[in-house]
Amino acid sequence: MELTFSRLWYWLLLIAVVCYFIGCFNFAVIIAKTKKKDVHKIGSGNPGTMNVSREFGLKVGLLNFLLDACKGGVPALVCFFLFKGYYFAGTQVAVSDFIRYFCGVFVIIGHIYPVTMKFKGGKGIASTLGLFWFCLSCETPWNILFGLLFLVFVVLLYIGLTEWGSMGSLLGVSGFSVWQGLIFFLRYESVIGNGWVIGMFMLLLALNFLTWFAHRKNLVRLYAGEEHRTSIRKLKKGKRGMNNM
Repeated sequence: MELTFSRLWYWLLLIAVVCYFIGCFNFAVIIAKTKKKDVHKIGSGNPGTMNVSREFGLKVGLLNFLLDACKGGVPALVCFFLFKGYYFAGTQVAVSDFIRYFCGVFVIIGHIYPVTMKFKGGKGIASTLGLFWFCLSCETPWNILFGLLFLVFVVLLYIGLTEWGSMGSLLGVSGFSVWQGLIFFLRYESVIGNGWVIGMFMLLLALNFLTWFAHRKNLVRLYAGEEHRTSIRKLKKGKRGMNNM
């Protein structure tokens, strides 16, 4: 079934608004409150997975990661199935390919710049990794396993060997982006100049820009040799001294 822009624009507007406010819901804040603490006043002050892990231990941090990952992935998954089988008018470009990452971008914007916290949110890593994991798996269920292996053996292994938490996380986002970008390229190679296809790649680029820009201070410290190490061994004990995700 084909969809024209005149029939789609209000869906895009609704999805953008709803997903933004979903992104504004911060699990780190909720988890810290259950511990009778303010996440903004502990550790680095960043309302994200690494700060929660540092203060409350790896198990609590893992819970925060999974919740944030679902926050990024579930809305995109819902949009994928809502628009599955639809194509942009006059093309064979699947609306579901575009809409899931359109949805994801606004969730991440809401997470990083939440109006509920004066536009000072987390850095979007867990939600972005979850977004890619869900989006890659919605068409190919085996990617649930492959995505998990990627997270464990690429992201966690890199962090474990180098103790550069922020860089390992960012490389994970970029790696997932390349993975999805190659799939889109092979799928739409014959119509690579189509506006909607270009839009898909722009959304992938936007996800990288948002997360890398949110980590700009970490990258400056890393370049200057001043970035704190992220020790997984210490995270298990809830120790301080690692930088935030």
